[in-house]
Amino acid sequence: MRAETVPSRNTGTSRSRETARRVLETEAEAVAALIPRLDHRFDQAIELLISCTGRVVLTGMGKSGIIGRKIAATLSSTGTPALFVHPADAIHGDLGMLAERDLILAVSNSGETHELVRLLPTLKRLGVSIIGLVGELKSTLAHNSDVVLNVSVDREACALGLAPTASTTAALALGDALAVALSERKGLRPRDFARFHPGGGLGNKLILVSDLMHRGDEIPKAEWSASMKDVIDEISRKGLGIAGIVAEDDRLVGVISDGDLRRMLQRRGASTLNCTAAECMTPDPVTIGDDQLATKALNLLERKKITSLLVPDANGRLVGIIHIHDLWRTEMF
Repeated sequence: MRAETVPSRNTGTSRSRETARRVLETEAEAVAALIPRLDHRFDQAIELLISCTGRVVLTGMGKSGIIGRKIAATLSSTGTPALFVHPADAIHGDLGMLAERDLILAVSNSGETHELVRLLPTLKRLGVSIIGLVGELKSTLAHNSDVVLNVSVDREACALGLAPTASTTAALALGDALAVALSERKGLRPRDFARFHPGGGLGNKLILVSDLMHRGDEIPKAEWSASMKDVIDEISRKGLGIAGIVAEDDRLVGVISDGDLRRMLQRRGASTLNCTAAECMTPDPVTIGDDQLATKALNLLERKKITSLLVPDANGRLVGIIHIHDLWRTEMF
C-alpha cells in the first residue's frame, strides 16, 4: 500500500512568508508610485486646506471610509479640525452638520460609489470645496472635485486582485502626507501637539514643564539681601533642597542649594550665617522655560547632575520650580 504524503508544516510556513513578502512589496510599490505624482495639485490641496475656516469633513464608503476616519483623526491630532461623515448617513439627514465654510475630502478608489455620487449635487449647492483622493481619474467624483489627487494602483495585493489592500494603503499614505505637510505649514510645535494628546502614553511623553512645576507659595525663594539663616529656613520649609535668589520684581539672579550650603560651611564655618544671599549665591542658575517638554527638563537635570530647575518667565521673573521627583512621579519615564 502506498503511504499517504503529509504536507510539510515548514512548506506551509514558507509559502505564508512568500505571500506576506509579496503583499508588502506590492503595497510598498503603491506608496512609492505616489511620489512622482506630487505636483501642483498637491500644492492646491494644501492651499484649500490651510484656507479652510470651517472643518475638514472626510467621507467615503467601505474600506475607503475607514481610511477617511483615520485621516480625519490624523488631521485633528495635528491641529486641523476634522470629522468623518458616512455618505449613507449624509444622504439620510446628516448633511445638516455641514456648513459653507467646511471642506470635503472624499476618498474613493472607483470614484463611482453610489452613495458618494448622490452627495455631489448637494455639496455643489452648498458651495463647499471638494478634494478627491481618487483611483479612477475619469470618474464622477474626479470630475466634480476642485482638486483631484491620484491614488490609483497597478494592482491590489490580494491574489484575486479584488480586496482593497494596496489601494487603501496608498490613500492612507497620501492622507498622512497631506496632514503632515499642513501641520508644518501651520508651524505646529511640540507644545501644540501636546495640547491635542493630553492622555495615554503619547500624552505622557508630551507633558510640559508648566504641567508639573511648583508655583506661588510652593516656590522656595529669598531676596538677595536676605540673611543666610533666612535662606536656610526657606530651603528647609519648602523641602526641595534649593532656593532661588531674586531681586526686585522677583527677577531671578541666583540660586543656593543644599550642596552650596555644605561647601560654604566647610570653607567659612559658622560665619556663613552672617552673610547675605547675594554673597553666597551661584549666579546664572540652570533654568528651563515652562513651555518646554518635561522630557527635556529630565535630560537637563541628568546632564547637569542636579535635582531642581528654576523656571523664569520671559521677563526673568521666577514663576516656578520643577524637581526631579516631580518627573519620576509621572508615568512618562
